[in-house]
Amino acid sequence: MAKGHKDKVAVITGGANGIGQAFAKRLAEDGVHVAIADVAPGADTVKMIEAAGRQALACQCDVTSPDSIAAMAADVQKKFGRCDILINCAGIYPQRAFDDMTFEDWRRVLSINLDSCFLMSKAFVPGMKQRGWGRIVNMASSTLGSVVTGFVHYMSSKAGIVGFTRAMASELGAHGITVNAISPGLTRSPGTLARKPRPGMSDMEAEFNFAAGMQAIKRVEVPEDLVGTVSYLTSDDAAFITGQTLNVDGGRVRS
Repeated sequence: MAKGHKDKVAVITGGANGIGQAFAKRLAEDGVHVAIADVAPGADTVKMIEAAGRQALACQCDVTSPDSIAAMAADVQKKFGRCDILINCAGIYPQRAFDDMTFEDWRRVLSINLDSCFLMSKAFVPGMKQRGWGRIVNMASSTLGSVVTGFVHYMSSKAGIVGFTRAMASELGAHGITVNAISPGLTRSPGTLARKPRPGMSDMEAEFNFAAGMQAIKRVEVPEDLVGTVSYLTSDDAAFITGQTLNVDGGRVRS
């Protein structure tokens, strides 16, 4: 169990499956009670959290809606009384050439991927400041250091997350709150499996294997590859680390 995790409370967006679900399971094993905020049903994640002996809450929440987030935050307050750890994991990964991209396409990705980080932080940072302790972890992407096409909206949203992370670290450092980001590579998850492969790839497995070939560690990344990093960044051991974006991508992007 990492230092400082026991009986803390985490809120994880996108926690119903994939990377968010893996984060919820690991933090529960570390001793954290977990609330998940997702448009998808969270019953499976709740079972994982409770199997680890921790309390769980599943909230159906649209992370682009201030009203939906306010209702979710009220549910978290009612059950747990606070949020110590915020993991902004909700995101979408559509592919569309810039020539075909509409403003609605652009706004949908920016709203889900980036606006949600702002709205969730507005909901829970005041309580963290009152208590003088908090951990926020946002999800960036190694696509920022890669040559890929069809992701202008997605890459812009993730670049925004890096900037948001750095700016929030400056705003909140004096209050005992750290803000960091994790930058994964192409990860086999329900979200990536659901989309069409990039042009020239026969299927998503071919794309996963192609991405793995550009990594120092030449195997496909899975959600479990990321859980140790989120465990560390949300612990007392990482109290002097803030404003950073950590590449957890098998060595594809170097920084």
